[in-house]
Amino acid sequence: MPPGLLCEIKLLKRTTYRKKAVDMAFQMPRYRAPELDREPYSSCPDAALAPVVKSGVAPEGFHATTIYPEYVKTGGEWALLEESRMDSVVVVSSGKPEVKEFRRLEPGDRVVMGRTEDGSEGVLVHSGGFEVPDGPDEPFVFRTGRTRETSYSMDYDRLYDLLEYERVNGYVVWVLGPAVVFDFDSREAMVGLVNNGFVHAVLAGNALAAHDMEASVFRTALGQDIYSQECAPNGHYNHLEVINRARAAGSIEALIESGQVSDGIVHACVKQGVPLVIAGSIRDDGPVPSAVADAYAAQDVMRRHARQATTVIGLATQLHSIAAGNMTPCYQVEDGEVRPVFIYIVDVSEFAVNKLRDRGTLEVISIVTNVQDFLVNLGRKLL
Repeated sequence: MPPGLLCEIKLLKRTTYRKKAVDMAFQMPRYRAPELDREPYSSCPDAALAPVVKSGVAPEGFHATTIYPEYVKTGGEWALLEESRMDSVVVVSSGKPEVKEFRRLEPGDRVVMGRTEDGSEGVLVHSGGFEVPDGPDEPFVFRTGRTRETSYSMDYDRLYDLLEYERVNGYVVWVLGPAVVFDFDSREAMVGLVNNGFVHAVLAGNALAAHDMEASVFRTALGQDIYSQECAPNGHYNHLEVINRARAAGSIEALIESGQVSDGIVHACVKQGVPLVIAGSIRDDGPVPSAVADAYAAQDVMRRHARQATTVIGLATQLHSIAAGNMTPCYQVEDGEVRPVFIYIVDVSEFAVNKLRDRGTLEVISIVTNVQDFLVNLGRKLL
């Protein structure tokens, strides 16, 4: 076959695949609510309620929430839980059910009871609201798991369309590990996403902020050049130097205004007004001034963004991704309509991406790759 003809055939194939992807441009999945006005749900009893006696302690036999849409029946009426999260309890106040963490319970709160989730005790967990009809049921197939051998082309194409939609219509929360800033190109891609409106909040730890600002001041991360990978003389001091300068300035914002930090993810978040939540940990250096040292205070701040999230993307940070994922339900209620929340986790470790699912975030979409390649792919398509 002539080389020229072979090239034309390959180009035609690529064009055909891309056309299929374009034809599948993002459409919001429709939610199918349960028919609560029909049997068996219409005759289900109201949920039993029991009072809290001691602060932070639920009455024995409490109902614990999941990631899925849940309905609670009180006063003869079913109500959907809004702003839910898993592993919490339902408190009914003034006839309206709301989700509370255990530590927020106060004496007198009336807690929903019962361990069945089929409506028979006044609680219905509706896990199939966004399901689509299944394809052919093959008895024997290969590669059904999500591993480094999985094809992620379709996942990328769907994510491109989703982020274009969410930039205007949603609230995209990114959970970032420090590996994002260890590479020049991935750091630049993430900055581009912030500057172009694809990022509405960033959740991270002290390391992300420290090494990103280190990259701005010294062009290194943990003392290694973020492009050439060369180790700088005394480079192990660099992140400590930047943290110390930030603490001397009094805030990250003040350090940026001084001109010492002039680029990077932290700089872009400050300039674009994108919330940056830095949750402290027991191993932090410094930490930077904005780090929230109290774990539950940090959870509260993260939770405020999880309540609004319509898409969550966790990059190379196992613990922060699990924390954010467990705070985020698989649905969001907007203007009375129920829509899905899309949750992604990206990591080069199969163990890391699978652990989030194992910890209860069952609707997570996992992509096994290094975050440098992931972000560069996003940047080339979206920016």
